[in-house]
Amino acid sequence: MSDDFDVTTIPLAPDLFPADATRTLLRNADFTVEAFRYITGIEGLKIRNRRGEIVALPYLGQMIWSATFDGRSLGMGNSFSAPRHGASILEAYGAFAYHAGLLRNGTPGPEDSHPLHGEMPVARMDSASLHLGRDRSGTYIELRSQYEYVMGFGAHYLASPRIRLGADQGVMDIEMQVENLSAHPMELMYMLHANFDFAADARIHQPAPFDPEHTRVRDTVPGHVTPSAEFTALLADLARNPARMEYLSEPEIYSPEQVFYIKSPGTDQDGNTRLAMEFPQGDAVSVAYSTRDFPHCVRWILNDGDAQVAAFALPSTCEPEGYTAEKAKGHVRMLAPKEIARFPVTLGHLNPAEAARTFDQIATLQGEKN
Repeated sequence: MSDDFDVTTIPLAPDLFPADATRTLLRNADFTVEAFRYITGIEGLKIRNRRGEIVALPYLGQMIWSATFDGRSLGMGNSFSAPRHGASILEAYGAFAYHAGLLRNGTPGPEDSHPLHGEMPVARMDSASLHLGRDRSGTYIELRSQYEYVMGFGAHYLASPRIRLGADQGVMDIEMQVENLSAHPMELMYMLHANFDFAADARIHQPAPFDPEHTRVRDTVPGHVTPSAEFTALLADLARNPARMEYLSEPEIYSPEQVFYIKSPGTDQDGNTRLAMEFPQGDAVSVAYSTRDFPHCVRWILNDGDAQVAAFALPSTCEPEGYTAEKAKGHVRMLAPKEIARFPVTLGHLNPAEAARTFDQIATLQGEKN
């Protein structure tokens, strides 16, 4: 980034990650970085700052497997004791955040053959490195990975995800950069899938009304959900009254899952918007992004015996109904030959004072919209 200075680069390699120990790669006044390997063979990188830590998977899609700040674990409840290699995200569905896409995305429909949320979540990255430096906010540490996808008579792109964490921050900057290396236009479908934990009685703050026009319930039922009469009736009620889910005070209604689309959120003059989820204790988590990069915002909430997740803001270039449906809607973006697309998002934990300021910002954004 243009305002970075005093940058130090530390190359990483898979053999730096021991199978039977933890190796300290860096320790200073601001950060500690430890490398280890899960029993499943996947490399893990624990990055600590003064407020908490993340565990990133530098070679598996650059997922963030877990995140804990200010004593609160942010990630979804799940059945996975460790990340796993597999053909799709379904075989590693325990991550706090992952990159969904890039050529295909969403739940495949009857005419689709792509895996759930595409090829990127479980892609084996080609390289990874750490970067220490300073920017206008102070000192930071950044994990970068790269992955080249190439297929004969098909797409060819370079994906360059990164995670940046400041020394005194509970939020992090996450960005996916995609360059079309092909001589032909490339279809692109991308979502940052951030899976925050479900907390009963949490409140969602958004710069858009909780009405049917701005908070639309998904009325199509994906193939992995078997609808009952009660579920169908609930969908109809949520479609009429989406304000029912402003507070997560009915944990039982999110089994099976519920999905909503947040339409036309309020933004500042540059197109930036922000959503947050407030916990009963006064702290919160938030997601901030530009609607110019992400024209869609998806909400996915699930609370059952195997998974507990309140993904209250999933910035996306499309809705998650699979390639064929999104293509028909005109939601599949085209990337010109040699074009680069960037998708930056800031997300993470807010202490009560930070949360109060954020709620005011969100209310201002909604006021500007109205």
